[in-house]
Amino acid sequence: MSTRLPTEEVTAWIRLSLEPDLGPALARKLLAAVGLPQDIYALSTSALQKYLPSDLARQLRAAPTAQIQDTIASTLEWLQNPRHHLLTLADPAYPATLLDIHDPPLVLYANGNLTALQRPALAVVGARSATPAGTDNAQAFAKHLAAKGWCIVSGLALGIDTAAHQGALSVGEVGSTIAVMGTGMDIVYPARNRSLAHQIAEHGLLLSEFPLGTRALPWQFPKRNRIVAGLSKGVLVVEAARQSGSLITARMASDMGREVFAIPGSIHSPLSRGCHALIRQGAKLVESAQDISDELGFPQDAAVPSPIPETTQALKVASGDPDHITLMNALGHDPVDVNTLQQRTTLDTGTLQAMLLQLELTDHITQLPDGRYQRRQTQLL
Repeated sequence: MSTRLPTEEVTAWIRLSLEPDLGPALARKLLAAVGLPQDIYALSTSALQKYLPSDLARQLRAAPTAQIQDTIASTLEWLQNPRHHLLTLADPAYPATLLDIHDPPLVLYANGNLTALQRPALAVVGARSATPAGTDNAQAFAKHLAAKGWCIVSGLALGIDTAAHQGALSVGEVGSTIAVMGTGMDIVYPARNRSLAHQIAEHGLLLSEFPLGTRALPWQFPKRNRIVAGLSKGVLVVEAARQSGSLITARMASDMGREVFAIPGSIHSPLSRGCHALIRQGAKLVESAQDISDELGFPQDAAVPSPIPETTQALKVASGDPDHITLMNALGHDPVDVNTLQQRTTLDTGTLQAMLLQLELTDHITQLPDGRYQRRQTQLL
């Protein structure tokens, strides 16, 4: 555990967070008026009725339900692992940035390295069904920013979230990432990110406000998103449809006074429309990491190799072949079908298909599910 609290105090915090019908706002009111959770449970029913309805006062005076007792027991057992932590509102390790939001969680369950919470944090979020270009951008931005000292915060979802966590992890000990979960700490959702979650627990931090055993339910993810936003000095949205959880995170961040950044995309892509809407509403348009540093600065100037500029990397494949140069120019930056490429380049079908295959095998372009081709977006950060 992060602090060696007496078992009685830990138990009281867990129970308070689990009380049916109490709610975090009322629990915080009680804490402000009475003190620590064990002090609350020591009050008489009449004393509790000064702050609570009669039925809730009687509930707190009664013994906890069998289900709550089981959850407390399993949590105390989980906390025996030295990398497992319970952070309470009274804990010095509780993230200070969350204390600024209007509804900070009473407790946070954490698995990993708590020093991640001490770093300046930047959230990177976006679509689950991200394009290859979107995941390239998320990974490249996260890698570069993590190397500069930012802790990359995201939600462990598929697509952009996954790429952001992977980018931060790829820079080794210099980098740091926090995954805020919408489930209990003992349940990884989505299941295919279980290996990634283990890597984050080893080299970064998993964080959740939900008790052990909490399975994935839709209403929990907006709650998770407010923690993603609350931990961060800014939120970068890489790709997002008009109606998406990423836009909810961005709105929450704006309401909290955080900076919101968005990467623009093709006017033809549904996953660019959310970002474009944010930009129209005042989000900062981002084309490189320098745009973020202009607003927030860099926490430190750690050395990181400069990425190869996109056009230079694309032309390395060409080896001076003018047809390759013509094809890369014809691809542009929007998805393009083979017929259009043939019209733009005047290459015969066999030559064009061979060149597209070569570029795809070397990760310079990707074929989308609808058959069109698009550049891999390796940004000059």
